Amino acid sequence: MISFGLVAIPVKLYGTGESSVAVSFNMVHTECGTRVKYRYYCPTDDRIVEREDLSKGYEFAKGQFVLFTEEELKVLQPEATNAIEIAEFVPLEQVDPIYFEKSYYLGPGQGGDKPYRLLAQVMKETSRAALARYAARGKNYLVLLRPFAEGLIMQQLRYADELRSFDEVPIGDAKITKAELDLAKQLVAQSTAASFDPTPYRDEVREQVVELIDRKVQGEEIVAPPEESPKAQVIDLMEALKASLGAGARAASRGSSAGRASKRPKRASAKAAGKRSEASTRAGK
Repeated sequence: MISFGLVAIPVKLYGTGESSVAVSFNMVHTECGTRVKYRYYCPTDDRIVEREDLSKGYEFAKGQFVLFTEEELKVLQPEATNAIEIAEFVPLEQVDPIYFEKSYYLGPGQGGDKPYRLLAQVMKETSRAALARYAARGKNYLVLLRPFAEGLIMQQLRYADELRSFDEVPIGDAKITKAELDLAKQLVAQSTAASFDPTPYRDEVREQVVELIDRKVQGEEIVAPPEESPKAQVIDLMEALKASLGAGARAASRGSSAGRASKRPKRASAKAAGKRSEASTRAGK
């Protein structure tokens, strides 16, 4: 339930990811092919501990734990109200993606169609996102509601103290010349698309893994390909930029030539197919 002033909007959460595309492996006993089970081992008593003999504990000092009962753990967990309480609206462009952790689609619940559409439309027209609190699964989450497609999406955010400062990252003090910057801008312009479209990109590694798994299932032995020689390290930045611009121009030229060439055989093959079809029709008669 989204709380928007005195307006309550029932919603449903939907995952944004497709879990079926993930490739995962299990630990299997090599001798008999059975998937192994995890057991808990106590090094002090040198024995396996059953689940009913386990407790949850917090390590307050090295090797020292304070134990909690199930009743005590319930006290530590906030009440799961499943309410999404909007605290404030912020400019969407000011929210850096570094805070994004998970995303969920939001759809209207029963009776919530109209207020759901109203909230989505007003945020879209004002370029605002809603910063909210969400209590669920024993945790208190900071979330961001933002317009997406014709509806809403909820981004689970990291808290500010969960992010490391970029000041901890050493970046050196290299100086960039105007000539280098101009060449880099030309390279960016050469590779710039009119809009963001991720559909042409595929997880080629996953596809290759799936193909190898299928071959292994069919009884084929998998052999590692020969290692490629390491590429030479680029030393001269200006020369590397110039070479990149030249390579990009040649690739674009080859792409346009290939596109023109691919159209001609199609017409020829269509004519040939027509002649073959006409000949086979006469032969049938």
